[in-house]
Formats: sequence, structure tokens, C-alpha cells
Amino acid sequence: MLAQCGYGSLRGLEELIIAGRITVNRQPAEVGQKVGPNDQIRINGELVRLRFAPPRTRVLLYHKPAGEIVSRADPEGRPTVFDKLPRLGGAKWIAVGRLDFNSEGLLLFTTSGELANRLMHPRYEVEREYAVRIVGTLTPEQERALLEGVTLEDGVGRVTSLADGGGEGTNHWYKLTLPEGRNREVRRLFEALGLTVSRLIRTRYGVVAMPPQLKRGQMAELEQAELARLLDAAGMTGGAGNGGREGNAARPSQSGQGAQNAPPQESDADDHQPFASVPDIESDEALDEVNGNRAPPPLPREGGGQWQGRQGGRGGHGSPGGHGGHGPPRGRGGHGPRGGNRGGNRGGSQGGQDPGRR
Repeated sequence: MLAQCGYGSLRGLEELIIAGRITVNRQPAEVGQKVGPNDQIRINGELVRLRFAPPRTRVLLYHKPAGEIVSRADPEGRPTVFDKLPRLGGAKWIAVGRLDFNSEGLLLFTTSGELANRLMHPRYEVEREYAVRIVGTLTPEQERALLEGVTLEDGVGRVTSLADGGGEGTNHWYKLTLPEGRNREVRRLFEALGLTVSRLIRTRYGVVAMPPQLKRGQMAELEQAELARLLDAAGMTGGAGNGGREGNAARPSQSGQGAQNAPPQESDADDHQPFASVPDIESDEALDEVNGNRAPPPLPREGGGQWQGRQGGRGGHGSPGGHGGHGPPRGRGGHGPRGGNRGGNRGGSQGGQDPGRR
């Protein structure tokens, strides 16, 4: 900390510490000792004032494929989304909500516990958007029930908007939004009406939409402009300066291709998705604590996830659906900001809106 603030070189400061000329709270300092804003540090008896930067907020977008769990460990040994995230030195990635094992789409991670809470807690009513494929079609009565409220075991659930995405038979799609993220709520709403959800994709969470070029298994980090927009929407204006990177939008991770507003692009030839982005969600997961004073710059990913360089394309139309059966006609993808600067380790993701977890 002293070296970062310009009080000398690491070696020179270590020599001062060994000589007993640096104290913390009037006690001899130790090499590698951690200090905080409330500690008094003196060099040769003179009090020095250190400026402690607030933790840097980072937000990561991940296109979750079916077949992964949103948990740090699984007794059954199933793949977990955390295996693919880039490493953090002094902090942890916090999952914003969850998507169940068979659900797909937009999953957000952040280093800020406050931001995660504001995005997940029911009282903030952050809107989540989903593309839902069912067997059959909704009757006018069923559509009205979804909009007015359906009684579930944990209370009444309802959608705030509902649109027909096209398709027929076992390949009929709908787009809907929810104001909260109860466990498997989307699936349970349709089950209560006697309908089966065969595919569930979350396409938006609040103001963050799935970048169109973000393929399954890829991730992208929000750039400064989009991070500022998200923080503002969450009532945390002013925190963006410490967290975002320069650039315009979100950029995809390495092993993926461009990514800004990407709906699922890897899909079977006959599985056409109606809307842009993919995922469905499950339930909100408890916040993980964030350790350290600030999050370090992006480092190599932990597992086989794909962490791309900084490209970004403009938000575009939704891409064809993923595995299993036909998908509905493409819908329009939400517009997203342009990709950030090229190269470097910045990631650019795109802003947009997104749903909660179901």
C-alpha cells in the first residue's frame, strides 16, 4: 500500500519496516501486514495519510447453457458455472440470481454484494425477461390468468407482459417478463395451467440484455458506460467510476466470438428461437461475501470458460435456438452498445434489460 501511494520502493520500504522505522497504530509494522482506513501509519514518527479506494465494481455476463448448475460445488459432480469464471485475487464472483440445471440464458455475476442484493431482492422488482417454449398454445383464459395472477404454493405469481413468439405444436414460443425471481417460477406458472415448459431461456435481467453474439458458454464483462447505466438503474449512481473499464459495451470472452447482445447462436438447424438471448432461471442464491479492499484487474479464467478479447458487435436480431426441437421464429434482439476498445483484457458486454431467475 505504501509503495502504491508513492512512499518508496517495495525493497526500500521493507528495509524501513525491518529497521522498525514504520509503525501501524504505534506498533512496529510487519512486512506484508494489511492495513485499513482506520489504521494510523507512521514513517520515522510522521503520520502518513493513505487514500483507500473503494472496491471496484465489476459485472460479468455469462451465457449459461443447459447442463450446468449455479453453485460453487455439487455433490453429484455436475459442471458448475463457477468453474469457467476468471480468477479474482481479493474478491469473489457473486451470482445474481440463479438458473436451474436445464435452463439457459443470461446469468450475471458481480463483485459487489450491494449491487447483487439490489438486483435480486423482491422489493426492488427488477424485471426479468424470458423466452419460453411450451407444448401447445395458451388459450385466452390462460393468458389472462398469467397476467392477473396464478396461485402457487408460495403465493400468487404473475407475469407483467406476455407476447406470442410464434411456432406450433411442440415448438410454440412465448416471451414474458416477471417482476421477481422466485424458484422455478416460470415453469411452475405454466405447470399450474396444465402446460409443460420444454425450454426456458432468460434473455434480459433489468437493463442488461443478452448480447447477440454471445454464444453458449461465453462470457463478457460490462464496460464503463454500461456499468454506469446498470448502477444508475440500481440506485447506486456514482459507483461506476471505480468499476468499469473504458469502452462502450460488453465484450465477449476469449473462446467465444463477438458479443454484445448475444442470444444463443449455437443451435441445431431446426431449433429456431424466437427471441434474442437464451436462458431460464431458477432461484436467487444467497450472496457470497466479497473479500478484499478492491477487485484486481481481470486475470485468466479458472476453468474451460471462454474469455474473449474486446470485440463487440452491435445489438442485433435474436439468433436461432439451441438444442432440442424446433424453435420459434427469431425475434428482435435488444440493442446494445458498441463493443469497447480492441485487444487488451477488457471485456465488453452490452447493457440491456434482463429477467430474474426462474
